[in-house]
Amino acid sequence: MTNTVLINEDLETVWDAITDEKKLSEWYVPGSFWVIPKLSVGEIVIFTLMPSVHNKLTEKLPMTLTIKKLHPFKEFTLYLDSQQMLLSFFLEKESTGIRVSMNLDGFDQTLANLKAFVEGYELPYL
Repeated sequence: MTNTVLINEDLETVWDAITDEKKLSEWYVPGSFWVIPKLSVGEIVIFTLMPSVHNKLTEKLPMTLTIKKLHPFKEFTLYLDSQQMLLSFFLEKESTGIRVSMNLDGFDQTLANLKAFVEGYELPYL
């Protein structure tokens, strides 16, 4: 795993923050939103990236993802159809909290937002 963060919270709370569409929309690219009609393998998820100071978009950009792996409290993997890329979250219980790892580089801010959201702090990256 390349990107990891240790979150001081229980496994169920962290898992819920990663798999619940309303919670995901709060911390994962805040201002953009997720629609997860059903949490099961093969389901189509829609992530709508909204224009912001961090991207060069002039209008919203909906993207479809397919849930590829769903191992409750362990792994949530999505396939980003347009970029032919897997995006995986891995959870592992440690003595001091839950270790969340991602399979790709460049998601440090995303993981920092997840940690802040779950622990009840202000998001560092908006």
